[in-house]
Amino acid sequence: MASRDASPPMVNLPDGSSFKIGIVVAQWNPDITHALLQGAKDTLKKAGVKDDHLEVIEVPGSFELPWGARRLLTSAKRNAVICLGCIIQGETKHDDYIASAVASGIMQLGLTSGIPVIFGVVTTNTPEQAIERAGGKHGNKGAEAAATALQLAHLQQGDPSNKKTIGY
Repeated sequence: MASRDASPPMVNLPDGSSFKIGIVVAQWNPDITHALLQGAKDTLKKAGVKDDHLEVIEVPGSFELPWGARRLLTSAKRNAVICLGCIIQGETKHDDYIASAVASGIMQLGLTSGIPVIFGVVTTNTPEQAIERAGGKHGNKGAEAAATALQLAHLQQGDPSNKKTIGY
């Protein structure tokens, strides 16, 4: 069987120089989440996002990511919000409940706000798997989340339903 790279190829990033991006990052599992944050920042910078167009806030854990994203969405006009966290399986099903609630909360925010809210949460069985996804052999999921945010922000700008019209 042929070897397969687990990371998708990096797409051409749209020009992000006009985008305002928010990032909310969980403090729990900081070695992982800060590596995800660095990957996201590097990708945004590569696309031209200006430092003063980027706001980063920290929340205690992944469960609080939707709250942090909502705060970023309501505090200023943003083109996208990226949520970064790490949930590692433990001895109980606690991780399943947290991951499900976080995914649902992030999805609902994106749908109700009309602003892309990106799920950049690593969910793994072991700390080693998390490290592999935060800059290791499986790439950096923070960088992938930032690329997704840029692509969706670009699509949002060109969405004709996003334009104000009169009548029908």
